[in-house]
Amino acid sequence: MTELPVTTIVGSAGFLAGLVFGAVANKTNFCTMGAIADIALMGDWRRMRAWLLAIAVALLGTQAMNTFGMIDTAKSIYLTPNFGWAGAVLGGLLFGFGMTMTGGCGYKTLVRLGGGNLKSLVVMLVIGVFAYMTLRGLIGVGRVQMESALNVDLTRRGLAGQGLPDMLAAITGMTPRAAHWVLAAPVAVALGLFSFGSRAFRTSPANVVAGVVIGLMVPVGWWITGVLGNDEFSPAPLASFTFIAPIGNSVQYLMTYSGATIDFGIATIGGVIAGSFLAAVTGGTFEIEGFRDTADTLRHLLGAAIMGIGGVLALGCTIGQGLTGMSTLAAGSLLALLSIVAGGVLGVKYLEQGSFGGALRAVLVRG
Repeated sequence: MTELPVTTIVGSAGFLAGLVFGAVANKTNFCTMGAIADIALMGDWRRMRAWLLAIAVALLGTQAMNTFGMIDTAKSIYLTPNFGWAGAVLGGLLFGFGMTMTGGCGYKTLVRLGGGNLKSLVVMLVIGVFAYMTLRGLIGVGRVQMESALNVDLTRRGLAGQGLPDMLAAITGMTPRAAHWVLAAPVAVALGLFSFGSRAFRTSPANVVAGVVIGLMVPVGWWITGVLGNDEFSPAPLASFTFIAPIGNSVQYLMTYSGATIDFGIATIGGVIAGSFLAAVTGGTFEIEGFRDTADTLRHLLGAAIMGIGGVLALGCTIGQGLTGMSTLAAGSLLALLSIVAGGVLGVKYLEQGSFGGALRAVLVRG
């Protein structure tokens, strides 16, 4: 019997994982931008607690897999010794601000598209074009120059990578494995206690399910690429869920299908859209929606462009850095996450005070 190529195995598994991700995100209204807006506008922390619970679950699952040798997170893009602090800050701020303009981040765009939102189709395409321009196109020239000038080579400071446990081990002299759990366990426990410390959260099954399942999808992604994709001759790159660069690669894949190869990221994009579509259809929530007016169109176009650029500069989005990157305990991921949140808060305040306040509240009501 002929063995399936690694790309087929990883792509198929990635699509199925994306199905679960998309269906759960649709049913539970899991949304990072919505969580920030809930706090800023209504003082409601339930969706933020779901997001923090997802970080805790992703962190524990990833560190356990790393400890038992199932994967080596040092091989991921998040733990390289090339510390891109400027990209994390600038990209994070841009991405956070941009997602408020479109009413959601990269994966939320895919979830809404699956639910019939045609605005999200336009947003996805614009994100993809600007992400690819920043990866390999016109904007990429400036990105490379910025990285060359501002990135810090941590090997010159005696560090193998930008992992917070490695930095702790270098300072204290403890073993790297011990340092991983000295950081991971307290952080995960603290996040879990904070989440379940709220009765409003504990009595909200949708938010609890969202936090647990979405969090688990991160180690599932590592398992697909790091275990299923661990071919002796042509291993798949170690990766898990992230959405901005994969959206750009997906647009390129659709245009050059005969000369392109599907990977985990591209497969998950299709899976999330399909999963959300199935959840919307079976739940009776599928509804075709378009732009309301010119201002609505311009706001979404601008936000999508900013997200595409920012997501690549920051090496990820609210999921790519906020969950997947944070699960590796990378310093760059923490910096990018804080910058994304700051950009999101600035964006919410800007929209609330400007002429877009009514549109923002309408987005919150619809989720």
